[in-house]
Amino acid sequence: MLEVTDLQAAYGRITALRGVSLTVAQGEIVTVIGANGAGKSTLLRSICGMMRPAAGSIRLDDQSVGGLASSDMIRRGVVMVPEGRHVFADMTVAENLDLGAYYRRDRAGVRADTERVLTLFPILRERFRSAAGRMSGGQQQMLAIARALMSHPRLLLLDEPSLGLAPVIVAQLGRIISDLNRDGTTILLVEQNARMALRLAHRAYVLATGLVARSGTGQALLDDPSVHETYLGGAIA
Repeated sequence: MLEVTDLQAAYGRITALRGVSLTVAQGEIVTVIGANGAGKSTLLRSICGMMRPAAGSIRLDDQSVGGLASSDMIRRGVVMVPEGRHVFADMTVAENLDLGAYYRRDRAGVRADTERVLTLFPILRERFRSAAGRMSGGQQQMLAIARALMSHPRLLLLDEPSLGLAPVIVAQLGRIISDLNRDGTTILLVEQNARMALRLAHRAYVLATGLVARSGTGQALLDDPSVHETYLGGAIA
């Protein structure tokens, strides 16, 4: 589905990606972990069209999409939930969801997806006419994911969805991500909670200073002593 080859990206003279290659097959959850500054968010921004790569290729369904605008990527079914949620605080939950469906013209499908996300996130049904800015951080994260789902994505990019959330909300988000995948959404997940991310993942990549340092199944990286030592808080018990 998605193939990234030798991707390079920079902010001025600061190189963020130095030749990253990865693949995401349809139906997978693929996780990317790594330390702060490893290039994880830059990778997602490059894939979704928010940032133009300096070199390398991005192919979706065997077609080159590197350098396309984010609006074009949304139309192709690639949607990102950015770090920090970025909901429209002064708008209601309903208005935020409507914006997620901005490019769609299938009104019946939009109504069906509205009901789907309200079932998936019951709190959003309760707060449907409330301003998004009045909700808790966890509720806003659920709204950000729901808003992305309103575009009916084929590939969902999640950038640090658990950041700053209470453990009980993190566990709930993990279950929701797994449920979305079982329902057919392919997911590329960047996550600072490496243990949760690797448990969810079919396959995973470790980024270090803009390069892929390791890759394998989620379970293989969970069982890797060096990954434990660096990202999971110590040696394997």
